[in-house]
Amino acid sequence: MSKNDLLELLGISEINKGVCTGTTWLESDGLITESRSPIDGSLIAKVRNGSVAEYEMVIAKAQEAFPEWRKWPAPRRGEIVRQIGEALRERKAELGYLVTLEMGKIYQEGLGEVQEMIDICDFAVGQSRLLNGITMHSERIDHRMYDQYHPLGIVGLITSFNFPVAVWAWNSMIAAIAGDVVVWKPSSKTPLTAIAVQNIIEGVLKRNAVPEGVFNLMVAGSSVLGDNFVADRRIPLFSVTGSTAVGKHISEIVGRRLGKTIMELGGNNAVIISDKANLEMALKSVVFGAVGTAGQRCTSTRRLIIHESIYETVKEKLITAYQSVSGKIGNPFDEDVLVGPMIDQKAVDAYKNAISRVQEEGGKVIFGGKVLEGEAFSSGLYAVPSLIEAENHYHIVQEETFAPILYLIRYKTIEEAIAINNNVPQGLSSSIFTDSLSESEKFLSEAGSDCGIANVNIGTSGAEIGGAFGGEKDTGGGRESGSDSWKMYMRRQTNTINYSHELPLAQGIRFGF
Repeated sequence: MSKNDLLELLGISEINKGVCTGTTWLESDGLITESRSPIDGSLIAKVRNGSVAEYEMVIAKAQEAFPEWRKWPAPRRGEIVRQIGEALRERKAELGYLVTLEMGKIYQEGLGEVQEMIDICDFAVGQSRLLNGITMHSERIDHRMYDQYHPLGIVGLITSFNFPVAVWAWNSMIAAIAGDVVVWKPSSKTPLTAIAVQNIIEGVLKRNAVPEGVFNLMVAGSSVLGDNFVADRRIPLFSVTGSTAVGKHISEIVGRRLGKTIMELGGNNAVIISDKANLEMALKSVVFGAVGTAGQRCTSTRRLIIHESIYETVKEKLITAYQSVSGKIGNPFDEDVLVGPMIDQKAVDAYKNAISRVQEEGGKVIFGGKVLEGEAFSSGLYAVPSLIEAENHYHIVQEETFAPILYLIRYKTIEEAIAINNNVPQGLSSSIFTDSLSESEKFLSEAGSDCGIANVNIGTSGAEIGGAFGGEKDTGGGRESGSDSWKMYMRRQTNTINYSHELPLAQGIRFGF
């Protein structure tokens, strides 16, 4: 099947409307922007962006939909999510193709991202019957206490280019079963995947008479939909995936009106390799974690903390592995390719800048450090995954560089390794490879990793949807996807019922008059 045929199946045309309230695409006089593939710089399609006028129409429709949608029983809302999962299954290959074409990750990862969407749909269907509160014993006779959860309202969703559709599903499917409605602002770097998702779910919404305004899309630049979006008091919750700098800015604006946020921001993720580790397993995990998605995952492995007794062995094995990987950089649709392009020139510049800065601080590049040239790399966005010997205190090592750069750091004791792991501003994902029960439990203890995700004998990336996803410190503190993250999308209410004929006060207070 040709590229044009695949795009046609996803409803992608030469110029696409960028504003939708579920099944209705709105006319706009906004800018027309291009989406070009990072693979070769070729034009995929164009998008007519939304303006402030269309935004007001979207918000009005979302406000209109919410009172009706929240009254649908949660399992009925879950049935809509189930059908969305089925629609995604039917278009998994095509949507995965578009993710690769527009974002640049290898096709296997593009398919994996769509599978993640399907998985969260399956999860959310079950969760729709488990939006549970708890019952508590009252201190007063003939009283009952319990808490319950109610829909919150409009959820503003801002997603990043690196997982252009999966993060929409993490948030929107859970928000939907919670009874919320969603206004989605996708990355301006990957608008076509968002438009395709909206086209895929449109049939489900029509067949089930889902209120118009439950699933909304607004493609627009930050000059049109930026601070005004997050300052909007009509939106009680924002879920934001992006850099720490962007998250801090948005948090400040939302915080001024005491709105709620779910922040999934930067990660500076480390793997500890103990002298008691299974090295073969550790190395496989580290290579995938560091070079997968060209180092552009929030959970990409960026620091490798290696016991001094095995440091040289691990280093040499890594160089050998990276030599193999470096021969498999190229077109992400090629089955033999493991590393595709970075998203744009700004990302490549960040890669080059980080390598320059770490060398200025005393780091040593032992592999990579260059951008590939030639006909096969015509977009200029293909970076060679790099290994760099460094110290954790280097300023550049303290920062998140969204690129395939792995810093190698030595340690002597497990306590030192944990301290190195924790001694960065970010706190998303972390891992230790060890066969020592003592070391693994210490790493997971209150004195261990300070990250939101801490793993033993698996890497930092590739989180399953069943767990709560998010991190601490500069990562933002938010949680989305699995576990009890659904509570973030609802308002909590404590209820006390007096079924006696008396009116006793709490704490035994007497108040007679």
